Amino acid sequence: MENSNNNNNNSNSDKGAISRGEFIKKTALATAGFYIVPRFVLGGKGFVAPSDKLYIAAVGCGGEAENDIHHYANAPKKNAVVAFLCDVDERQAAPRRKEFPNAPFYHDWRDMFDKESKHFDAVTVAIPDHNHAIVGLSAMQLHKHLYLQKPLTHDIYEARVLTEASKKYKVVTQMGDQGSSCDGMRTLREWFEAGLVGDIEKVYCWTDRPVWPQGISWPDAKPPVPKELKWDLWLGTAQQTNYIDNLVPFNWRGWWQFGTGALGDMGCHIMGPPFKLLELGYPSEISGSASTVYKGIFKEGIYPESGPVSSSIKFKFKQKNGNDLDLYWMDGGITPERLSELDPSVNMNEALGDWPGENDFEGCTLFIGTKGKVSCGWGGSHPRLLPLSLNKDVNIPKKYPRVQGDMDGHWWQWVDACIAGYGKMEVDSPFEGYAGPLTETVLLGNLLLRSFNIQEKIKRKDPVYGNMEGNKFPGRYVSLKWDGANMKVTNFEPANQFIRREYRKGWGNVSL
Repeated sequence: MENSNNNNNNSNSDKGAISRGEFIKKTALATAGFYIVPRFVLGGKGFVAPSDKLYIAAVGCGGEAENDIHHYANAPKKNAVVAFLCDVDERQAAPRRKEFPNAPFYHDWRDMFDKESKHFDAVTVAIPDHNHAIVGLSAMQLHKHLYLQKPLTHDIYEARVLTEASKKYKVVTQMGDQGSSCDGMRTLREWFEAGLVGDIEKVYCWTDRPVWPQGISWPDAKPPVPKELKWDLWLGTAQQTNYIDNLVPFNWRGWWQFGTGALGDMGCHIMGPPFKLLELGYPSEISGSASTVYKGIFKEGIYPESGPVSSSIKFKFKQKNGNDLDLYWMDGGITPERLSELDPSVNMNEALGDWPGENDFEGCTLFIGTKGKVSCGWGGSHPRLLPLSLNKDVNIPKKYPRVQGDMDGHWWQWVDACIAGYGKMEVDSPFEGYAGPLTETVLLGNLLLRSFNIQEKIKRKDPVYGNMEGNKFPGRYVSLKWDGANMKVTNFEPANQFIRREYRKGWGNVSL
């Protein structure tokens, strides 16, 4: 979930929202550098040098945040301290508060940053997508290192802002796409450089998401807000709306106001391997299709509040070697054409996906080269050549060092890099050069899907039914040309409304 307040039952979590400018003005004097020694470790035997441990403030305590927090707490070097906890939902926060009783607890991340910024070095954020950017930018403006869950942001513009901020404030950043640190990513790079599959011409990416409701209208029912949930703080930058059942802690992902759908949930994991390994930049063009609901003659049902049940999208890239590349994204049960290399009785998702032989599928990436094919699970895990019989004979020397702990090392790598200081140690998913541009590309897919619901009222005279009124959808089944450097669709202006949203009054904005 999201944010929280205080260990002393002295919560200020219900204070009125303040703009980002007001918040930063209040907290600017609280930060003098990257590593300010926490007061609770100073004095006598308790002194710990600022370079020895990283003191982390966690915004979000449940769901993926729980996983993040546990990785810091169990870092092999014991060099990370979960110093503060924050969440807007008491139900999500309760287990972590019990687990870390000495960590002061807040409901409102702004209170925590305002009062405690001298006492922590870094911030980890795992909350709903719509509040990623405002929390992440505020942390970096306080010169705090930042671990931010995927997707980096809700909007394309926000991703660009956070990328620029990471350079400006010189902080160590890492997106929460742990697969980028896995052994499989190194193996794939070694296979590609050894020429096992030749030049890559096509890439297919697909997932089992969404596994939450999509393609539906916002419910009319207005149930009471759970007493444990600070609804106004949960909304944060989103526009004011009524609470609905089962929105939290997970189903918010399907609503455009809060989440980023199947693409946002798994796109960075599954599109990440080709984006990194093939050193892709911004796509030049994007097209696709999505599920729609047909209601009667000359009238389609549209649900602009939520993502489609399924979609298929094509991104066109120009590779560094000058070759064109088509990258296909599919979700909601859509998959590529079945491969002839597989036995007819084999489940293709299980054979090519995440954890071979374990009947577990969340996503897959398939590379089609001039000499062969290779697949991997989400994040680059478990790479395998096709046909599968080739894998028993492959023997390419290891060229690139592995991250200690494989995927687990993604969190530990960030901790070590923060302690080393900005520019002293590489991480696998820094905002600059990778996570930011990747997120922009993933979210461009959502811009296409949302453009599907742009409509124009039209009238026509039908020879059978007479005068009719209906809707025209000019954003469907066209190819959008994308100017990545300037964040602009150049051939269909209405689509550009989805590049940047307006924050709710009182929550400021993020800007370059």
